[in-house]
Amino acid sequence: MDNKNKPGIFSRLMDTLIGIGLGESFLRSGTLLLSLVLIGAVVWLARLFLAQTSAETPVSAGTVEPIVIVEGIEPVLPEAVDTFGGVPRLAQVHTTIPSRPRQEVVKYTVAEGDTIFGIAQNFGIEPQTVLWGNYYTLLDDPHALKPGQELNILPVNGTYHEWQDGEGLNGVAKYYGVTPEDIINYLANNLSLETIGDFARPNITPGTWLVVPGGKREFISWSAPLGVTRENPASARVLGPGACEPVTGGAVGFGTFVWPASNHRLSGFDYSPSTNHWGIDIAGNEGEGAYATDAGVVVYAGWNNYGYGNMIMVDHGNNFQSLYAHLSGISVGCGQSVGQGDLIGIIGNTGRSSGSHLHFEIRAISSWVNPWDVLPPP
Repeated sequence: MDNKNKPGIFSRLMDTLIGIGLGESFLRSGTLLLSLVLIGAVVWLARLFLAQTSAETPVSAGTVEPIVIVEGIEPVLPEAVDTFGGVPRLAQVHTTIPSRPRQEVVKYTVAEGDTIFGIAQNFGIEPQTVLWGNYYTLLDDPHALKPGQELNILPVNGTYHEWQDGEGLNGVAKYYGVTPEDIINYLANNLSLETIGDFARPNITPGTWLVVPGGKREFISWSAPLGVTRENPASARVLGPGACEPVTGGAVGFGTFVWPASNHRLSGFDYSPSTNHWGIDIAGNEGEGAYATDAGVVVYAGWNNYGYGNMIMVDHGNNFQSLYAHLSGISVGCGQSVGQGDLIGIIGNTGRSSGSHLHFEIRAISSWVNPWDVLPPP
């Protein structure tokens, strides 16, 4: 038999498998195996190609951002290169410098145009904290702010206390409404329970300034005491030579109020008990008139020694008084009755004032009144 006509091994194998009924299964298995081999070859070739391309292509200077190193702060390092399927993926490097809260008191020099409110906002503290941190400079009076002054700016809301010989830690803490631990544990105060000793006689050097975080106190106000009435005007004698003697009778107010100046807009500080400003600063040029907001009797007319300059107070005889400050001139005298809208003084810039305006207050017997609540709409 000619070898050319003999069936091959594969043919004989197939004939045998077909004869026993396994031919079709063998073909399917072979096809699947061949497909897997081909897929593996393609993947291997792709990985080899991409690895060579990555090795040959340099990373440009702009691909990865530089790492910023700040002294005292550990830099954020790039994340490890992540690979998926052999493709390298470079991490995006962004260094975030953590915000570390300020602990120390800093100094700030007042500039032209500064206000207590603006300074407080710039440093992220409350306006009263600016006043409480600078009593010897501002005397709790926002009008006392002047360009060139150097202010203490506390790092947190609270008060600033100069330690005096003989003070006790419990008493100081109670005065400001905090605990002794609040003062001791504040890092910038450099105190510790181990060195402080007895709270009644703590080991704190007199003259040491301490931050009292969260501390509060009553403002010391020198504008005028409450309850300066025609029957008892002498309570204002502490303010200066403008205090009057008791008055019997005189005009009584209507219980309604008119604007005490021609302008009906704010120019300076608003009513703000939180910053010890108990009135409104009404716009006015020097030489313009100041008028009685309601009928009454003059119970103070003269100089105020504590920053209000020339000042007038009128008792309206119905549990209300009104106050007019920083005047350049006074047109009335002690005990004089005035009618609503009468000219009583001249707007000016006397005392602790940052410009010509009329400082105006309305008072009840035991409290201040927000002028905006009782004046006609501007």
